[in-house]
Amino acid sequence: MRRSSLALIAAALLILVSGARADELSGAGSTFAYPIMWKWSEVYRQSTGTIVAYQSIGSSGGVNRISNKATDFGASDKPLKPEELERLGLGQFPIVFGGVVPVVNIDGVAPGTMRFTGGVLADIYMGKITKWSDPALKALNPDLSLPDSLIAVIHRSDGSGTTFNWVSYLSKTSPEWKQELGEGSSVAWPVGSGARGNEGVSLAVQRTPNAIGYVEFTYVTQAKLTYGLVENRAGHFIAPSAASFQAAALGVDWTKTRDFFATINDSEAPEAYPIAATTFVLMYKSPANPARNRTGLAFFDFALGAGSEYASQLGYVPLPEPLVQQVKNYWAATFKSGS
Repeated sequence: MRRSSLALIAAALLILVSGARADELSGAGSTFAYPIMWKWSEVYRQSTGTIVAYQSIGSSGGVNRISNKATDFGASDKPLKPEELERLGLGQFPIVFGGVVPVVNIDGVAPGTMRFTGGVLADIYMGKITKWSDPALKALNPDLSLPDSLIAVIHRSDGSGTTFNWVSYLSKTSPEWKQELGEGSSVAWPVGSGARGNEGVSLAVQRTPNAIGYVEFTYVTQAKLTYGLVENRAGHFIAPSAASFQAAALGVDWTKTRDFFATINDSEAPEAYPIAATTFVLMYKSPANPARNRTGLAFFDFALGAGSEYASQLGYVPLPEPLVQQVKNYWAATFKSGS
């Protein structure tokens, strides 16, 4: 049975564990990936006895923790450039695909019935569209009864890979957004109120009438949020799903990337969901204690193998087998893990 978002939050508090015993592994970062990290950690502990303590603090926090050598691994939905990885002595690899989804709380609007374009989403988050009755929204949604109410805009308050993928997509579809706000794990939001983590945004949207926010798809399914369809580059309004995320992920030739540096949003694939995203793990190439890398790679070997079924159950897309093999080859060439 799937846990509710509130249960996941409670579980997060239970696994905020520190320490580096031989049977423990510490990680921090992406809230996008928290539901699957929690599940993987639970199953792995039951089968091996190894505790994987993962803190869901946002991608920026995860990058900071691993950069400061405070954890064994970091998780980020914003890939680091190869030059930055080299400077920090880190390696990077993907572990799962998913999607960032617009969610709303509008009386009478059912999940999967409201349509958005990138330009309209950008205008909402720039404060140019302020009411649900705006002509641009009515033109996209002629069959919906939208209220003449102010839009309550909810965004992330913390540095976030979810935000990075959201604003990266907006930058690709709105020249004005690109020029005025740009990309990044956080931006200078001109309107709206902030909430921390995917968990916080989910709760804020649920509690706020006429709200809009953006969250990772698993939080949509866990909390039964009302999601919208988003127009992709082919002009199709696409629902978030494992199939549409996979279409975006398969549009990248990962063999041509360095350190897997790539984003999968705004794909040209006709069936691709346009705000698809990847979670990456960051680890030290030569840690002070190579055994920590050995423990970490054993955990992620499980995650990418037997753990893939749990990713699918939670609405993520596991890595395809050729990419899994590419990741394992990268491990062998990149990480010092001792004997």
